[in-house]
Order: sequence, then structure tokens, then C-alpha cells
Amino acid sequence: MPETAEDLPAAVQTFDLTKTFGSLAAVDRALLTLYPGEIFGLIGPNGAGKSTLIKMLTTLTPPTSGRATVAGFDVLTESAEVRRRIGYVPQQLSADRALTGYESLLLSARLYNIPRRERAERIDRALTVMGLTEAAGRQAGNYSGGMIRRLEIAQSMLHRPSVLFLDEPTVGLDPVARRSVWEHVRRLRQDTQTTMLITTHYMEEADELCDRIAVMHRGRIERIGTATELKALVGPDATLDDVFAHLTGAGMQEQEGSYSDIRRTRESARKHA
Repeated sequence: MPETAEDLPAAVQTFDLTKTFGSLAAVDRALLTLYPGEIFGLIGPNGAGKSTLIKMLTTLTPPTSGRATVAGFDVLTESAEVRRRIGYVPQQLSADRALTGYESLLLSARLYNIPRRERAERIDRALTVMGLTEAAGRQAGNYSGGMIRRLEIAQSMLHRPSVLFLDEPTVGLDPVARRSVWEHVRRLRQDTQTTMLITTHYMEEADELCDRIAVMHRGRIERIGTATELKALVGPDATLDDVFAHLTGAGMQEQEGSYSDIRRTRESARKHA
């Protein structure tokens, strides 16, 4: 009988993973299992602990207690091995506006120590998969917001990571640009079978893109399931917005963030639309 993803070793697994800051538990005993090749969504209000969880899984901050493995390696005791096997696209802009798309990828290839003889082929492939071939010679400062995001994803995938972390990958983008990013993420998963963990505040994005979704609130994982399973908890006509409100008690206004969050998002949308 052929193996299913559930039969294979977990791509990401956490065991009571906890991060505290003084008396505040930013992440409280998180239990997660991500299967190879799945797109896993993480939703919750601002301050729920999503970014802190990603920072622990990407070895950017150590857990206070508990443990986690990524691609089979412990994030605390084998952090160098974890970093070799992951890609990470943060919320903040990471592409250099002064470099062309091709130059950005070439720099990433060097940083990832990709052998010289393989660089051109990998860069060309990344540009093709992310729909950036025609824009490869243009400076990233002249890209639209969606193109910049696709370039950043291409950079994070050059070394063929086992797990890709995308923190709010479409924040600040208009609906057309968001859908373009979704389409390219789907194609990337289809071509590479890379496991992806995505945080998002867009319920439509989580519903359409993710195989399974975890709802996080006040540092805790409240529920995990497919979009269909989660909506069934609330009622036959429920949406993920309803699920979000039901499990977190948060309305849409609570998700919008502080003045600084809104200003940064709007400035990003204005500059890169």
C-alpha cells in the first residue's frame, strides 16, 4: 500500500512548545504536527503568538520550555541543521530595491552556498516558477507588491528547503496581487512538495489555500482542522470569519492592529502597489 503524508515522518512537530516573557505566555504548550507537502495555515488575532511560534520554529528565538523538530531536527540542539533545511519569508520587506530580480537571486544563491555550476539553472527555474522571467533584469524597486513577494519567495526556495515559513505573505497587497501570490504558492507546492506554514489575517486566503488550519488565541492552539471541519463547528452556513469569532471572541476590529501596524501596511501598499 502506498504511503500517505500522515505515514511519513512529520515535517514539523512541536511538543508543549512554550515561550514566556516574564509572566506572559506568548506561546503556551503548543502541540502541532505538519505533514510533508501540506500547506498549513495559522490564524488568530494580533498578539495571539503566531509570529513568536514561527520565530521558535525558525530558530530565531529559543523556547522557554518544550521542544520542536523541523525536518527531523531539534530547533534548539540542532539549530544549524534546521536552518539549512528551511526557507523563511518574514512580514517585513527583505528584497533589496537596488538589485534586479536576477541579482537578488544570485546573491541568495551565493549566501546559500549553492554550487556555481548549479546557480544559473536554479535561478532560471525560480524565475519561471514565480512568473518573474520577463522582469528578471529590472530593479526590485520598480516591482509591484505582488512581484516583490514572489521574488522573496523565490529567494527563500533556491536552496530547495524542506519547510517554508511564510509570515503574512500577502499583507498590504490588493486582491488581484494576493490571488497571484496564491496561484504561485500552489504551483510551487505542486512542483516541489515543500511543506509550508503560512500565517494570515485573510480568512479567504486560509480557506482557499490551506490544507489544514490552526486557530491560535492568547498563546494557545484552540483548534486544528480543515476549513470544512472548522466551519462545521459553528453551523452549516458558517464562514471562517464566524469560526474566528467563535474560537477567539475577536471581532474584525480586534484584528486590525495598532496605529503603527496600520501605517506600515498602508505605506507598503502605497509604495509597492
